[in-house]
Amino acid sequence: MRPRGWLEVRWRQARNPPPPIIRAVVADLVVAIVGAVLLLAYDVALARGLQLPGGDLRTLGFAVFIVVVVVVGSVLTYLWVPLPRPGTSAPGRSGWSAMLGFFAAWPIAYLVLVVAFQVIRPFLGP
Repeated sequence: MRPRGWLEVRWRQARNPPPPIIRAVVADLVVAIVGAVLLLAYDVALARGLQLPGGDLRTLGFAVFIVVVVVVGSVLTYLWVPLPRPGTSAPGRSGWSAMLGFFAAWPIAYLVLVVAFQVIRPFLGP
């Protein structure tokens, strides 16, 4: 059997990611999409002149969005991604499950905001 090259190994890993990675990304992505839809609705409502209590709180909304995506994504990943425990066949949860969701949440939150406000928002009008 011939040894695989670096690019071939990485391509195979990209096509077959481990289930914990998929679950962490899906958990963070669902939370980020729900939050982005709420932020888009709030932004469109303000742009169309709707007077909401508290005035323009978009900056606070973005900060809350990031915190919610990171925290809720980490908790959901902790609950949904059991990791194998050494010495036993039963999977268990650990802080590493939550850390996986924590580190996956940052780029996902950023990318969802970019798509929502740079790609989708211009189509929604003023």
